[in-house]
Amino acid sequence: MSQELRTGERGSYATAIAGLWNGLTRTLSRLEQIAADPDETLGDADALETLPGLQYTLHAASEAVAGIAPPAEAQSSHAELAAALADARDATAEVADAAASGGADAAWPLVWEWRGALFRVRLARLRLAPVPEEAGADGAEDARTAVTAVALTLAGAIVVALGALFGLWPLAAAGVTVVACALLRRWP
Repeated sequence: MSQELRTGERGSYATAIAGLWNGLTRTLSRLEQIAADPDETLGDADALETLPGLQYTLHAASEAVAGIAPPAEAQSSHAELAAALADARDATAEVADAAASGGADAAWPLVWEWRGALFRVRLARLRLAPVPEEAGADGAEDARTAVTAVALTLAGAIVVALGALFGLWPLAAAGVTVVACALLRRWP
């Protein structure tokens, strides 16, 4: 029996992947810490005891990814993430078995492949992240609006100051109005 999370919209898919990633971040960080100094950590009994639990987290994440239906544009990246999680799980198991049976020296030949598998999970996750939209005409329009708002705010402040200095209160009121309009124009 297989469960599948239907995610027809890109937003729902992104939410499902973000939820998955929240639980996976600590696991990957801990595995990367162990892989960073295998001589010390793979010889430590406490570190070896944590590997099966971390491996299970990778397994559960792999199963969760298999249950998420990606949108059409994310199919290949989704498959890459699923494969990367399975590879990281398997590499973690191999390192844990080698370290348990022969210590850190027996696990050393597998460490580089293990590090690569962990990196591949992060890389697959980055490829799933939505690409930020380029600032095209909207960016230029926003810049123009910002410059206009700042210029009007400064001009209005000068008019307020001059009106107050010379006692021309209608002029000062007009300056306050210009400042208010400029601020409203900048922040809709």
